[in-house]
Amino acid sequence: MNIRQKSIELGGRDLTLETGIMAKLSAGSVTVRYGDTMVLVTVNASTEPREGIDFFPLTVEYREKSYAGGKIPGGFFKREGRPSEKEILSARLTDRPIRPLFPDGFRCETQVIINVLSTDQENPADILASIGASTALMLSDIPWNGPIACVRIGFIDGRPVLNPTYSQLESSKLDLILTGNKESIVMMEGEADEISEDEFLICIEYGLEVIKEIIDLQYDFLRGLSIKKRALDQEEIDNSLIKEIEKRCIDEVHNVNMMSDKKDRRSSLDNIIEQTINDLAESYPEQEDNIKNVIHEIVREDMRNGILTEKKRMDGRDMEEIRPIDIKLGILPRAHGSALFSRGETQSLSTVTLGSRRDEQFIDDVDRDYKKQYMLHYNFPPFSVGEARPMRGVTRREVGHGILAEKAFRSVLPSHKDFPYTIRVVSDILESNGSSSMATVCAGSLALMDGGVTIKKSVAGISIGLVTNEEKFVLLTDILGIEDHFGDMDFKVAGTKDGITTIQLDLKIKGISKNIIAEALQRAKEGRLHILKLMDEKIEMAKENISEFAPKIIRVSVPIDKIGEIIGPGGRTIRGIIAETGAEVEVDDESGAVLVSSVSLESCNKAKEMIEGIIIEPEVGMVFKGIVKRITDFGAFVEITPGKEGLVHISEIDHKHIKKVEDVIKVGNTVEVKVIKVDNFGRIDLSRKALIERPPYSSKDRDSKPREKYHGYHKKSYNRNKPWNKPKRFNK
Repeated sequence: MNIRQKSIELGGRDLTLETGIMAKLSAGSVTVRYGDTMVLVTVNASTEPREGIDFFPLTVEYREKSYAGGKIPGGFFKREGRPSEKEILSARLTDRPIRPLFPDGFRCETQVIINVLSTDQENPADILASIGASTALMLSDIPWNGPIACVRIGFIDGRPVLNPTYSQLESSKLDLILTGNKESIVMMEGEADEISEDEFLICIEYGLEVIKEIIDLQYDFLRGLSIKKRALDQEEIDNSLIKEIEKRCIDEVHNVNMMSDKKDRRSSLDNIIEQTINDLAESYPEQEDNIKNVIHEIVREDMRNGILTEKKRMDGRDMEEIRPIDIKLGILPRAHGSALFSRGETQSLSTVTLGSRRDEQFIDDVDRDYKKQYMLHYNFPPFSVGEARPMRGVTRREVGHGILAEKAFRSVLPSHKDFPYTIRVVSDILESNGSSSMATVCAGSLALMDGGVTIKKSVAGISIGLVTNEEKFVLLTDILGIEDHFGDMDFKVAGTKDGITTIQLDLKIKGISKNIIAEALQRAKEGRLHILKLMDEKIEMAKENISEFAPKIIRVSVPIDKIGEIIGPGGRTIRGIIAETGAEVEVDDESGAVLVSSVSLESCNKAKEMIEGIIIEPEVGMVFKGIVKRITDFGAFVEITPGKEGLVHISEIDHKHIKKVEDVIKVGNTVEVKVIKVDNFGRIDLSRKALIERPPYSSKDRDSKPREKYHGYHKKSYNRNKPWNKPKRFNK
């Protein structure tokens, strides 16, 4: 293919598509550039379909090259390793909108690979990946019902902003990824700071207009090319087999669909499938897979018809009804905070663990390096859906659901200055029958409050489903797993009573209108407020005290110029504090403060006293308990704070005359001293005798020998019975 290039201006930067230079052996390849951020997207598919599968084998890989940001990878091997959390999430942002646009029955192994080749560290590459995937698929022979386009929308100073940079996002009320085609919305994912539904709709409307411009760019880019899509070779099921199955199963399937219990429904459906296969084995041999597919299609159509025509859901609920909710707090005795949230047959056990600065997660990617003081991890074990399967590490779905729930709390968490803990929330899904990620949000909010984390407001989440045909649509509040599977939409919305904090839309159809989104947002708000009311009845605000098993953290405000004294030469001083107290002592580079942490409050307070002693400026009159470090003929040097010494002159050790310092104090003794002088050079004079009561005078204290007394220049023996004769010289 010859080199082709097209550009448009978006948000003050050029968006450029180019092909014909890189990866020319791929079925479709394109580079997308925005500012100095550039990605290469390639698509390929096998020529033969995979046998024995009932799903579309699509893989989307997103990889950031370290050289894109002018970096060398860390670690021993010095090369890129397994995909990071960010790379997994970025791959999902492309996978989710393109997947429903492949034709039904397409079973050829398909792979989309996105390589980030350059980043200007201002323009994120994730939205370019979706644009590139759409263009590359349109260039290829792979059947696909595109194109689509993707934009990022911010909301700053009351108005939407197109493709905000990283620096702009810091002041934005919204970070929304919006993907769509010319007529409708295909996918959304975003994080917000309690944005209202009306503000959100304004941003969607603005983003859809820009999406149309990017799609026009793709059509212009492809103009003049003759691209032949491969024929879809789809196996047809015998019509007589379909009719035979329908005659046997329709009524039975309908009865099964009315069962409210998921286990009973699944068991009964398995019995129907097994019985039908056995009954038709002789007439239709080797048709087991087709029989299963037909019965599942009957289940799907029965569920959808019941909702669209009879307004009946599979568990008998109304369209807007939320399943019963049960909440239990503090059920784990040693966790720092815990909550068990059950909504129908969906259950999340969420825990909160508080840690110190050493527990922060260090993030190193091509765009920026930073530390995370808060993280949420989501686990979806097989027993949650009554299955037995291998557990081989965290799946992409678990990563995606965890980050979605994590975003729900970011805007309501206390600042690290006010709550100087590293916070880890873990959600273990114990039962799953619809929207476990939104159950995670509810359980996580309760666990945070139970753990004493001072979040600003409670956060809850709800999922809205959709069943639609060419004539009408029906929205479903709090969808079941099967309503998600056979429905057309999974729209997750989480937030507080005052606004949305996170949102995610996934579709199984080509797109939906803004009007459906508006109605779904209102339905989600009503459901969210209902759940928040039940949560607030259990716990309305965070506990006053954190768990006794959590580390205690004290923040000590320190002048910047004193940080060096706390650390000491080669770290000697700070290591000494740690060794003596058993507490962790860490310097906060951002604020200049010092964080002291320990499971024991006594250790924290002891370390705090030592730090305050270092930063204090000794003044005359102050009293310290110090340690004798050195002894000389003329006095003792006492360390009053770590690294700071003063001199107790021999004359200031005691009221009585002493010949040797060692007669009273020795090296290593703890003595109480008072500051009596600080000179211009910072040298400190101390006194021990100033804090000792002067003993009363007694004749027993005299020497056994007669004492001499000096009066001016005259010297004579002292006789108390004879008056002193003043020398003549004083009479002049």
